[in-house]
Amino acid sequence: MTSNPRRQGHATLDLSSRAAKGLKIERLLEPSPPRGGRLLEVGTGAGGIAHYFATRSSYAFEVDAVDVDDRRQVRDGYRFTPVHSTALPFDADTFDVVISNHVIEHVGLQDDQLHHLQEIRRVLKPGGIAYLAVPNRWMPVEPHFRVPLLSWWPRALRSPWLRLWRRGRVYDCEPLTLTALLDLIARANLHGDVASVKAFRAWVAIESPGGILIRALARLPDRWLEHLRALIPTHVCVLHKRPT
Repeated sequence: MTSNPRRQGHATLDLSSRAAKGLKIERLLEPSPPRGGRLLEVGTGAGGIAHYFATRSSYAFEVDAVDVDDRRQVRDGYRFTPVHSTALPFDADTFDVVISNHVIEHVGLQDDQLHHLQEIRRVLKPGGIAYLAVPNRWMPVEPHFRVPLLSWWPRALRSPWLRLWRRGRVYDCEPLTLTALLDLIARANLHGDVASVKAFRAWVAIESPGGILIRALARLPDRWLEHLRALIPTHVCVLHKRPT
């Protein structure tokens, strides 16, 4: 349960980008999810990903979504439940798939992040699959405020650095290093694969981003990219619950 003060909203409200994200997530889940299963999106934002899996995915999921703020721009095809903390209002072993896409960095500090993962494990069915994505702390430019090196600083210096750039007053996100993320996953009694390289390939294939660096990285073989995965901008994990 979170004990932190209310944090700012950082939802992505561009629905066209959410459709592309939904397709990328679907590719990373293959071939595990059952068709016609239940899916939960934690932190739905504009609702684009929930809508995608409810209406456009080949898996024909029954979809639930939760968020602390209702900022949905599309509401069709899925159920929405407001929440007020990291606790999820569902019974244990309910969902075949749980999606947490760029949410864990917003829920609070380490204890809150751990509880977020524990709740995902609790509501996930045995044999179910969880998709988890979080920004890498070592990104050269922090994605929420577009400030260089913002998350590199010790926590006490991040908000002053943000104010120096005149991009805001308080930095309330907690991006993770890969080591810290894997530690939290293990403590939550989850296990699985770091799929950041596969996610990078899917992103390039679906969204065709520009840039010399992106094009150069896309030409590298997977075995080389695996050595660089701690530096990839987004950590992506495909997870399962360990038996108790």
